[in-house]
Parts: sequence; C-alpha cells; structure tokens
Amino acid sequence: MSFGFFGIQFGFALQNTNTSRIFSTLGAEMGELSVLWLAAPVTGLLVQPIIGYLSDNTWHAYWGRRRPFFFVGALLAALALFLMPNSTALWFAVIVLWLMDVSINVSMEPFRAFVGDKLSNSQQIAGFAMQTFFIGCGGVVASLLPTIFTDYLGVSNVPLNGAIPDTVRYSYYVGGAAYAIAVMWTVFSTSEAPPDDMAAFERERKGGTAKALAEILGGFTRMPKTMVQLAAVQFFTWVGLYAMWVYSTPAVADNVFHTADAQSAAFQAGGNWVGIMFATYGGVSALAAFGLPVLARYTSRTMVHMICLLVGGASLVSMYFISDKQMMLLPMVGVGVAWASVLTMPYAILAGALPAKRMGYYMGLFNFFVVIPQIVAGLVLGPLVMHVFGGRPVQALVVGGICMMIGGVLTLLVRDNAE
Repeated sequence: MSFGFFGIQFGFALQNTNTSRIFSTLGAEMGELSVLWLAAPVTGLLVQPIIGYLSDNTWHAYWGRRRPFFFVGALLAALALFLMPNSTALWFAVIVLWLMDVSINVSMEPFRAFVGDKLSNSQQIAGFAMQTFFIGCGGVVASLLPTIFTDYLGVSNVPLNGAIPDTVRYSYYVGGAAYAIAVMWTVFSTSEAPPDDMAAFERERKGGTAKALAEILGGFTRMPKTMVQLAAVQFFTWVGLYAMWVYSTPAVADNVFHTADAQSAAFQAGGNWVGIMFATYGGVSALAAFGLPVLARYTSRTMVHMICLLVGGASLVSMYFISDKQMMLLPMVGVGVAWASVLTMPYAILAGALPAKRMGYYMGLFNFFVVIPQIVAGLVLGPLVMHVFGGRPVQALVVGGICMMIGGVLTLLVRDNAE
C-alpha cells in the first residue's frame, strides 16, 4: 500500500532540494525565489480537492477507485522529472515545476485516502507511519543523488555556459524512473474493495459538473471541527517548511560557503551539501516514524505533534547561528523529527473524524491548509529577505522556525476524537 510513496518522495525531494538551485542557475534573483516557487502551492490549491472528489466517485472493476490516479499521475510526474533539468530558460523551468506539482498531486492525494479506505481507525496511525517511513527512505536517496554523482561517479557539478549541472540532470533522470517504478508496484500489487452498495454509489455520483462543483465548494461549510482546528496548526507549520525548502540553498551557500554567485563552484557545492542535509532529515523521519505511534500510546497524538513541531522550529532557528557545514546537519535531526510527525499525526487525527465515503475529498480539502500558507509565505518572504533582512536568506529560516513553533503551541487546541 505505501511503497508508492518511496517513488513519490523522489519527486518531492528532488523538487525541494534543487528547485532554488535550478532557478538561481538560470538567473533568478534572491527576491524572486519565493514567488517563482508559487507554481507548486497554487497548483495544489486547485488540484487537490478536485482529485480527491473524483477519486471518491470513481470505480472500475479492474483499476478500483484510487489506483487510476496513482497510474496517470506517476506517468506525468516521470515526464516532468525528465524535462526539469533540461530547462534552458527560467520561464520554462517554472512551467515544468507547475506540471510536476500537478502530476505529483494527482498520484499523491489518493494515497492518503487509500490508507483511510483500507485500515480501521486503530490501524491508521501505523498506516500513515509506514507511509512516512517510505517517504523518509525515498527522500534520503533522492537528496543524496547529486552528491553521489559528484563524489563517487565523477560527474561534473559545474554549470557550463549557464546550464544546469550534469549531477542535477542525472539525478532527475534516476528520480523519474524511480517514481514510475515504485508507484506502479503499488498500482499492480494492491486491490480495492468495491462500494458496499453499488447501486447507491452510482446514484450518488450522477449529476454532472454542476453537482460536482456544488459538492466541492460546499465542503468548506461542512468541515469537521477537528479539521478546522488542525487547519491553524497546518498553516504555521507549512510556512516554516516552505521557508526551509526555498531558502536553505542560498542560506547555506551564504553562511557556510560564503558565496551568492549561483554560477560558482562554491554555490553548487552548497547545493550538494543541502542535499546531504535534506537526506539527514529524511533519514531521521524514516526512523522516527516507528517511534511516534509508541509515544502516542503513552501520551497522546496531539501532545506528540506539539513536541515535534517545537523541536523542529527551534532547529530551524538555530541555523542562523551555524557557519560550519558539518554542524548544519544537527538542526536537520530536529527537522526530521518534526517532518515525521507532520506526515503522520495530522492525517491520523483527521482520518478518525471524516466520513468514509468522502475520505478522498476531505483529504484533498485538508491540503488547502498545506498550500495556502505556502502561497502566503511565497508572497511575503521575498520582500522580507530583500528589504528587511538585507538580502540574508538565513533570516527567512528564522521566521520559518518561529512559525513552526507557533503551530506546535496551537496543537493544544486540537481535539482528537480517538482520545
């Protein structure tokens, strides 16, 4: 059920680790980065609830309900991963980022509902933890690919004539293949049970586009109270994550490698090191995924999530004070603990509060509170960095860390129906 997430995380990890590096190499200015990244969250805002709704209302005797979306999304995402490192202009890279994020969302969102469909409430935290494990493993391998190509295979890490380095290109090729293979494994090795009452299911999904739009938009007024409470937590959490993904490469290049020149070997070395840092937090999250359910049994899911977010936020803030590249790995341990909880606890808490026949739709709707904070951060962080922080990207990480800690405190307001 969860192995497909190993491949999906190749897409996300390559995107999160290398997008700012690619944009900078193609000529993007520091103040533009957070805005250029907006293609990803804006796409999620439009795509996720629609895909969730469609997957709830799909049934095929062979393909089932969620697996058609896994299949189509994987093919499109693999294509985008092959195209991205061949971008020769900034505008083309932004368009491909849009295509990549559409494709990843098509295959990823039904995966969340897939666990809710197939597992009982008592098993769901373990199911989402297993997804987190595969996400962590995929993130480790994908984030390390540029360094593996540079240090062990002798591939050039220097951008010649303004082109994206070969190390990044080859990493995306491997990522595209891994994405497709891993997701196809889940598609062809799992099965789905048909609706209990097929006649009722067929009646409910009739009505055409007008009914679909009414149901999609009407869901905002029918959100469970737990979902509303989690929305505030998600908002501040994802501002922090967005800041980390956008600004880690320029921050590490500036703080540790002492350069802001994206065409320099030092900047590209900084990009590789960020890959190692992100692999560290991915690896920690894979291991932490197994410990979170145990801690939750002795405390509560909300308490575990609060502690993890506080640790992750403090870790991001600490990067401001670090100028040694080896020491930069230490905050990634705390970020990894937070990342494991972000991928597990909110979805486990939410799944117990959702109607089963609308699991896909509400999981998609819930991701509004993942993408909206990223849009806000994308519009605000660039001007802050350039006009308030004097062009120092590391201060954006401080803002992100503070926001993540606020999210941790707000977890105290969440009521978990399973407790």
